[in-house]
Amino acid sequence: MKHAHSRKADFDFAWPTAPLNIVLVQPEIPPNTGNIARLCAATGTRLHLVKPLGFSISNPHLRRAGLDYWDAVHVQTHPDWAACGCALGTSRRFFYSTGSPRLYTQVAYQPGDALIFGCETRGLPEDLLAAHPESVLGIPILTDHVRSLNLSSAVAVVAYEALRQLNIRPTRGQPLKYN
Repeated sequence: MKHAHSRKADFDFAWPTAPLNIVLVQPEIPPNTGNIARLCAATGTRLHLVKPLGFSISNPHLRRAGLDYWDAVHVQTHPDWAACGCALGTSRRFFYSTGSPRLYTQVAYQPGDALIFGCETRGLPEDLLAAHPESVLGIPILTDHVRSLNLSSAVAVVAYEALRQLNIRPTRGQPLKYN
């Protein structure tokens, strides 16, 4: 569904030739996932949800947070990490953790990259982080005051940094390619 908005600006922005992938591993809070789905609709980013989920896909809070943008979201649900990994194919994978000393800005993002986030209460599983130490990144926060950012805020920070880096010319106006 296309949504008319009288104040929407048409930015001179080049979207990536292959969409980014946002992966949520075992998300627990429906409004966070709904907000992330709305972000995916706004950016043409694919959304991957890895079970078990802490809610039903039909949860009204999930639907409300995503508003009526769900028809614009390319979402896939996977029974486990292995199935998600297969679906991602050869996409480069970046894992986000509050424990990483490497900043999310210290990588050159590419079209089709997978940005992988853990659940709200535990983050990503330790074995997953240990298996990919060179690909674990973090967002700086003052840890004296908070333990972590809200999941939907962290996803937005990273997704827009990747899109900022990918805003290259002359691809303006070309459609995203979903394989």
